[in-house]
Amino acid sequence: MDKDLTSYRKSYEKNFLNEENLPDSPFFLFSSWFKEVEETGGVEEVNAMTVTTTGQNGFPKARIVLLKHYDENGFVFYTNYDSEKGQDIAHNNKVCISFFWPNLERQVIIRGIVNKIDKKSSISYFLSRPRGSQLGALVSEQSSVIDSREVLEERLALLVKEYENKEIPMPDSWGGYCVQPVDFEFWQGRPNRLHDRIRFLNITTGWKKERLSP
Repeated sequence: MDKDLTSYRKSYEKNFLNEENLPDSPFFLFSSWFKEVEETGGVEEVNAMTVTTTGQNGFPKARIVLLKHYDENGFVFYTNYDSEKGQDIAHNNKVCISFFWPNLERQVIIRGIVNKIDKKSSISYFLSRPRGSQLGALVSEQSSVIDSREVLEERLALLVKEYENKEIPMPDSWGGYCVQPVDFEFWQGRPNRLHDRIRFLNITTGWKKERLSP
């Protein structure tokens, strides 16, 4: 297998970042960007984000999850607490989340501290999910080794019968996490690879803005 990708080229020219025109809060800027990406279109899941954790073996691992809520307290996603990411978080709750929105040539990278949200909020969200997704959370022992796809299908069939016309309970091993940011980096593609990179650092007096070299 040998494929040369050196001829792949793109010039980024859609926008720019001027720190003088940016809000003092990175949350406001994130919200503004998120809304623009939604309204511009061309991104199927605007709330798709990469979550990177560090395992006990010292290796980082990144995967895509869906952002389900954000405000000035942080960024919330849901998963199985016993999954590989959940075990990583239990070992080291410093994580990185990132968003890439190619329609506007933008990227946001957020480092922060992640903790479980309260169970009541997790249950409220779980009950709002489609029944298939609720059953899926019961079926899958996320990240565990299984013999075949058929194992999952058989478990699902049994649970469909068991919970017919019944409320599906949220598994104890499932729920939400909230990432509380310590810094944000907003990246806007620019021509000649001289991209705009603005970082917001959480300091005792508020958020400090600084420009990074591309």
